[in-house]
Amino acid sequence: MTKKKGIFITFEGCDGCGKTTVISLVSKRLEELKVPFLVTREPGGSKIAEQIRNIILDKKNTEEDPRTEALLYAASRRQHLVDVVLPALNKGELVLSDRYIDSSLAYQGYARNIGIEEVKSINDFAIDGLMPDFTFFLDLTPEEGLKRIQSRKRDSDRLDAEKLAFHKRVYEGYQIIIKNDPKRFIMIDARQTPEEETEEIVSAILKAIK
Repeated sequence: MTKKKGIFITFEGCDGCGKTTVISLVSKRLEELKVPFLVTREPGGSKIAEQIRNIILDKKNTEEDPRTEALLYAASRRQHLVDVVLPALNKGELVLSDRYIDSSLAYQGYARNIGIEEVKSINDFAIDGLMPDFTFFLDLTPEEGLKRIQSRKRDSDRLDAEKLAFHKRVYEGYQIIIKNDPKRFIMIDARQTPEEETEEIVSAILKAIK
């Protein structure tokens, strides 16, 4: 892997925690402050990676095997890195990504019972050593997250349709991952207003880039 010059920041959390809203607000705030950055997402973020995303999240693909799902996420991640993330980092840019490897470890590794280490080995090959400089975890209980999913108007995907027990396992998986790498994670209380979360996150980003 080419040595990066930029800063790579990821956002993680269970479904319904409000990542998309907060990332949008953080982006607007950074624009106001004239801080150059690139915002992207997983799965997807580039042409081929988005095509893989459509397969993963299609509600019709109910027979999708958990290991197939894990491999598809890793494939989408690799393509996204090559197309978007690495070129930006090598130019010295600040990159903000909605989800990254931790999502695979929590969702497929732990919640799907494949194993965190097993899914990590797949993704080690895909990311070739590129870990985030730090990760914001939007902390919200699975119960509250599911309530938010059920109340919002946007179309739900295959993962949104999972039962509470699955979302609880995702949350448990994240706690294990955070415990194993505590220095990388910045915990954000997602019960706050999006504006309060945004100020907390932007403050941490400004500190990092200085």
